Amino acid sequence: MFDEIRFNTIERLPNYAFAEMNALKMAARREGKDIIDFSMGNPDGRTPEHIVKKLCESALKDKTHGYSVSQGIYKLRLAICNWYKERYGVELDPNTEAVATMGSKEGFVNLCRAVINPGDVAVVPEPAYPIHTQAFILAGGNAVKMPLRYSEDFELDEDAFFADLKKVFEESIPRPKYLVVNFPHNPTTVVCHKSFYERLVAFAKQERFYIISDIAYAVIGYDGYKTPSIFEAEGAKDVAVEFYTLSKSYNMAGWRVGFMCGNARLVGALKKIKSWFDYGMFTPIQVASTFALESPQECVEEIRATYQKRRDCLISAFADAGWKIRAPKASMFAWAKLPESKMHLSSKEFAMELLKEAEVAVSPGGGFGSAGDKYVRIAFIENENRIRQAARNIKRYLARG
Repeated sequence: MFDEIRFNTIERLPNYAFAEMNALKMAARREGKDIIDFSMGNPDGRTPEHIVKKLCESALKDKTHGYSVSQGIYKLRLAICNWYKERYGVELDPNTEAVATMGSKEGFVNLCRAVINPGDVAVVPEPAYPIHTQAFILAGGNAVKMPLRYSEDFELDEDAFFADLKKVFEESIPRPKYLVVNFPHNPTTVVCHKSFYERLVAFAKQERFYIISDIAYAVIGYDGYKTPSIFEAEGAKDVAVEFYTLSKSYNMAGWRVGFMCGNARLVGALKKIKSWFDYGMFTPIQVASTFALESPQECVEEIRATYQKRRDCLISAFADAGWKIRAPKASMFAWAKLPESKMHLSSKEFAMELLKEAEVAVSPGGGFGSAGDKYVRIAFIENENRIRQAARNIKRYLARG
């Protein structure tokens, strides 16, 4: 009866890339199979005890159970700005240049809803974390994809990046208003350096566009690599905002706490739209998140070190199994090219076969765009014993040809 009523926004949105794999994974578990799951970047560790205690302490106070503040309580915004100052030497105003969000994904989507006009164009390097593209579609805009080019050791090729970006600006009608950058990159793990942001800020000022930076994996670096912030580049606040989340660095994924900082105009837009949509996070969550940012950070280093041990274990064990994977310099993932004997398969076909034959779940790279179709993303969310078990399963699977 109502079939003639169209939902144009949702019809432009594809099915979520990993829904089918998740359904197959759940079906296998219902059959009693022991699936070793590397498919989602969902931290398996517990939130540090001192943060949980602060949550409980705050939740026992009657006054913390009412509506909160959509932009985040002042103490949390101040802690966010102090985090930037201590880590990057960057000065931010907690009143005009910082806003707390319900995870960085919610903040990213609502920012797009706040600032995208119908037909606006954003540039998104591909492969890409799906929401980095689809948030613009949901907001009525368009996403222009450009290749993300990098070296064998996952270093961004800066010259190629700017050559491709200039080409997009020369050819795109209308001209892009936004560019998304995400380093350490999800899914490829590609990293950049401060010099990249210095060039990018200068280019943004020249071509008059805003930069949206996502550094969700900023504290998860290996072998001496430290993630830079775009705000280390002079004048970045004139043209850029940056997202961060507590999900990975404090094992707080389910808490849904993130933030966006930077350009006061864009921060103001996100604050305004959030004031219409929500009343903020549960206050005890904000209090505990403030405590997490302000407390000694040994727990963050412990979490980072755990991922490094898992990375090293996985690279070694999978190589012994016949699947050579290059070690990432940052993030909680490996971006793995399909084994040579399986290059005739698409990433989705390989992932489904691996799940069925080896009882190992990974994310097909094609779900991040066509440029990822000969890769899979492997998350470091299983312990070392499970990693070695997965390697044994994979070795038997690859031996069968």
